[in-house]
Amino acid sequence: MKKFAIVGAIFALGVGVAFADAIEDREALMKANGKAIGTLAAMAKGEKPFDAAVAKDALATLEADTQKFDIAALFPEGSATGKSEASPKIWENMADFTAKADAWKKAVADAVAANPQDVAALGAQVGAIGKTCGACHEVYRIKKD
Repeated sequence: MKKFAIVGAIFALGVGVAFADAIEDREALMKANGKAIGTLAAMAKGEKPFDAAVAKDALATLEADTQKFDIAALFPEGSATGKSEASPKIWENMADFTAKADAWKKAVADAVAANPQDVAALGAQVGAIGKTCGACHEVYRIKKD
């Protein structure tokens, strides 16, 4: 019986660590996305001068992040705990959450393919990406202090 309790405690600790890693991984990915979008938005709004190379780098970061956005790994069942901003609605409607993630990935791929070379073109692409981010965050993110 003692062995069972020890094994159970080790398993519970492992699950807790796995959830912590998933939460940390998705938060790090979201922060990287936010930084890249912030760079792009500042140029699109005219707050910073347009620089095609900087825009391309920020879009490349977003594109790399889409490759890392593995829903099964980043949002395992039960990982809406602690300081996570992930809403339980994610696991209640995983199909919609996945569709919204896919829309974001497509918007990023489209922006990379468009390779915006001026503020107007960048603004259109940032708007499309931002729309997909907002659509997901409105439903599936809980802002915590």
